[in-house]
Amino acid sequence: MAGINKSEEEWRAVLSPEQFRVLRQKGTEYPGTGEYNKFSEEGVYKCAGCDTPLYRSTTKFDSGCGWPAFYEGLPGAINRHPDPDGRRIEITCAACGGHLGHVFKGEGFRTPTDERHCVNSVSLKFTSADTPSTL
Repeated sequence: MAGINKSEEEWRAVLSPEQFRVLRQKGTEYPGTGEYNKFSEEGVYKCAGCDTPLYRSTTKFDSGCGWPAFYEGLPGAINRHPDPDGRRIEITCAACGGHLGHVFKGEGFRTPTDERHCVNSVSLKFTSADTPSTL
C-alpha cells in the first residue's frame, strides 16, 4: 500500500483534536464512549485519517471490551508493531500509519482467527453497504 506522509501541521488541519490525539499521538478513547462500540450496520470501516478501507462489518463482534472489536482486517490494510514494553501489539493503518488500537490473541472468543482487534472508534469512519463503491 502506498504510504501517506503528512506533516504534523497537515494532520492537525484535517483531523479533529481527538482524532489527532488518537491517530497521530497513539492515544486511547475512554471505553464505552466511541460511536462504533455498539454499532452494527453493514458496510466497511475506513481509516478516519486517510479513508483506507480497514475492516468489513462482517468481521465485527461484541467482545464486551468497550471498544469496537474485529477478528480480522482487510488484507494488507493493517500493520502490527510490538509495543515498546513487549506486552501488547499495536495496530496501525498500513497507508498512513495512524494508530488504531491493539490486537489480542488467544482470548477464547469464538471467531475464525481467535483474535480481537480492539479499535478506537475515533480512528474509524463507517461507510454503509448501501453507499456505492464501499471498497
